[in-house]
Amino acid sequence: MSTRTAITTSEAPAPMPMFSQGVRKGPLLQVSGQGPVDPASGEYLFPGDVQAQTRRTLENVEAVLRAGGAGFDDVVMLRVYLTTRDHFAAMNEVYAEFVTARCPSGVLPARTTVFTGLPRAEMLVEVDALACVD
Repeated sequence: MSTRTAITTSEAPAPMPMFSQGVRKGPLLQVSGQGPVDPASGEYLFPGDVQAQTRRTLENVEAVLRAGGAGFDDVVMLRVYLTTRDHFAAMNEVYAEFVTARCPSGVLPARTTVFTGLPRAEMLVEVDALACVD
């Protein structure tokens, strides 16, 4: 039986005390939901700009993946949470560019997009990831 390991990196925003940035157990790595936060300052970035927020959010996901020994080519599922359907096309444009460039295998992760409220009013997007690391 493999042990669970908390994944921590200063390259992504510090998590709240009640959860980890990521957890790895065996080949599975779950990245907690990330938002458009500057890891150094803890500030929420790019108010009102879902494309810039999406890019920063995906960079934060990538940092946790990297800390856990993975990359986007190891991701089997991404979940995207948006505050409004109106942001879908703009988010999707940045998402497609970012993720496609980081999947040299050409096999893109599965994805679900949900429209919901998010923990902070300035957050327009949040993303979490599930990776399988060989």
